[in-house]
Formats: sequence, C-alpha cells, structure tokens
Amino acid sequence: MHYGRDGAADSVATRNDENTMRILMSLTYYRPNVSGLTIYVERLSAKLVERGHIVTVLTAQHDPALAIEQYIDGVRVVRVPAPFTIGKAPLMPRYADTAYRLAKEHDVVHMHLPQLEASLAAAAGKQAGKPVLLTYHCDLQLPAGLINRGFDAGVYAANYTTGTLADRIVAYTQDYADHSPLLRRFPDKINVIKPPVIQDPPTNDEVAAFEARFELGNGPVLGFASRLATEKGIEYGIQALPILLERFPSLQVVFAGPYKNVVGETEYREKIERILEPYRDRWMFAGTLQGRELASFYGAIDLLLMTSINSTESFGLVQVEAMLCGTPVVSTNLPGVRQPVSMTGMGEIVSIADSASLATGIEKVLSNPDAYFRPREEIAEIFSLDQTITDYESLYGDLIARKSPGKR
Repeated sequence: MHYGRDGAADSVATRNDENTMRILMSLTYYRPNVSGLTIYVERLSAKLVERGHIVTVLTAQHDPALAIEQYIDGVRVVRVPAPFTIGKAPLMPRYADTAYRLAKEHDVVHMHLPQLEASLAAAAGKQAGKPVLLTYHCDLQLPAGLINRGFDAGVYAANYTTGTLADRIVAYTQDYADHSPLLRRFPDKINVIKPPVIQDPPTNDEVAAFEARFELGNGPVLGFASRLATEKGIEYGIQALPILLERFPSLQVVFAGPYKNVVGETEYREKIERILEPYRDRWMFAGTLQGRELASFYGAIDLLLMTSINSTESFGLVQVEAMLCGTPVVSTNLPGVRQPVSMTGMGEIVSIADSASLATGIEKVLSNPDAYFRPREEIAEIFSLDQTITDYESLYGDLIARKSPGKR
C-alpha cells in the first residue's frame, strides 16, 4: 500500500514503545528505481516496519516528478533534490544537512553502499551521537574510460572513509567479504547476514498464462532477470546462442527487467541490440515484472542465467528467487555470485565472460534438470527471511545499547 503525507501510515512515525527502534536508511536510489540494492532495502525496511520499528529512507530525488517526502508500505521516504548528475550518480547539495537533521531523529544510521554521499551520512550519524551501520552491497566498477576511472577512485575513497566511521559492516557472504578490496580492509568489523529474499511460487495457471502471453513454445526457455547494464554480461548469453541452438533448436530467451532508458547504459543497449539482431525471433523483452508476474516468469523458464562479469555484482537475489520457484541457475564464478549455487547445488557455475563455458553449463542443466532440483523448503531454510530480519534487529539493538547503555 502506498500512502501520501496524509495517509494512514503517518501513524507509524508516532509509535514509540520500548521495543521500537528508529532506523535511518541511506542509499542513492529508491523506488520507483529498480535494482537489486533498491529491492534489498525495500524488503528490509518493510519487514522492519511490520515488526513495529520506524524506518526512514533517505535517497535522491532522481526524477523531479517524485515527491520530496512520502510513505511507501509504511516506510517514510525522504528524497533530496539532485539538480546535477555525473554518469549514474545524482549530486545532492543538501544531502549533508538533511542527513544530520534525520540522524538526530533516529537511533541508528544504516547506510547502503556504494553511495557517493555515504561518508556524509556516516559523519552525520557520528555528529548526532548515533551508531553507524554499513551494508556493503558491492564494489563499484564502471566501464572503461578516464572519467569513469576517476569516479571509481573517488567513490572508493568515500567508501573507505565510510568504512572507517562505521561501527559495523554487513556483507552478504564471507566469500565476497574475503575478495572485496574494500571489505578486506575492515575484517574485524564484518557481520555476514544473508540478504532478504521473498518469492512465492506461481500457480500452474499463472505459468500457462505467461507462456501464452509471450508465445513460449515446447523448447527450453532461458531467462535473465536484471537491468540491461554493462556489468551484467548479457552479451555472453547472446554469444552462447549459436552453440546452444545446435543442441536445442527450439530454445527461447525471456529478458525480465528494465532495458530501455537505464541510467548510463545507452551505449550498452545499442551494443546489445546490434548483436541480438540475428536472434530477434527467439528473444523476448518482458520489461519490469513484479509480484505474481515475476513468479510466473520464474515458473515459465527452465533456467535462469546470471552472467555478471565483475564485482559490481555481489550475490544476485534473483538466483534465490528462481530457486524458490523450482528453477535452477547457471551463474558466473564471481565471489558472492557463486554462493547461491554453491550452497544449494541447484545449478552450475561457469567461467566469467566466457560464452563457451556458459553454453556448456546451460547444456548440462537442460540435459539433466532433475539432478539440479531441490525442494522449496530446503531453499527457504537456507535463505530464511525471518532469520535475516532477526539478525538485523539483533545487530541494531547491540549497536544502540553500546552507544547508549541502558536504552535497550
């Protein structure tokens, strides 16, 4: 449910019993933007509100049409105007002031990196006398180019400052923490908390309707669930098609996610459109799917592809979502990204940026799907949403107690 300033969700902000924690989340993009980081914070925030906590999300007004302040699913969203952008990064001149004002109103400041302004939020939290928590979602690695390299260096410096100021740092997996250039600098601050994954399986009727809508035939169907972005390595999936079509002549591909007007990806989209031209008859762009549509997508495909090529990808929530719907995964051998398959056995891990290796992994799974099936209950136990939220509650409570003994 979505509420405006006068909506019923306003009552959430006035609740203040002894078990209630007031949490300030900070990240660059929030809804209606769609990304793994956005979805992570959205799910975490909504579940914390369900458990009786007060959550405010501080983010960029990346579209001038968006409200400066509103409630979304009980979560207060405060957007800072961003009159300028550099590449994918909105610049927010009033961010520091807003972060300090909000930090004073909350018990803990929780930043989600990468974010250029995260060090300002950390400093605001420290200045306000509040504990500072950092969840590190991924390294930043922009496409080649002198300007992008300079931007990468600037963000790394800001992230390092934030890590220094943070009381604790959350990583998705120890695997990623061990390999990230930034996280390796702070081994004594790391807490590993599995990401919040929510995905109910589709019904047979929903899957049938999806198949009819996109005219999916009797051959195997591959799926992508991501933004059309450089780090996703979509081209390697396309380049694997000639090999796969020899073995599976009726193979089709469905791409679920934003593919038009993705910030900073115009050149990449044009590249993908060029190399995709010979396969237009078997490639469908489904657009951004949510709720039951997304469940139907996972149920309609035979295999999800995770073709990411660098450490901008640290896990891939969509892998677990697919597994919860009974769909196996082929993922690249990146730290963190390889963990869902490694932990469940529900797929194959292939070489990075290697279309031949990708084709081999796909053929293995499609040729023997029963070998990669795991019961939904088994996947749900490994990636327990309740445990994730409980782990965060415990960490928040510990940080608040250490900062203000006797408060909790």
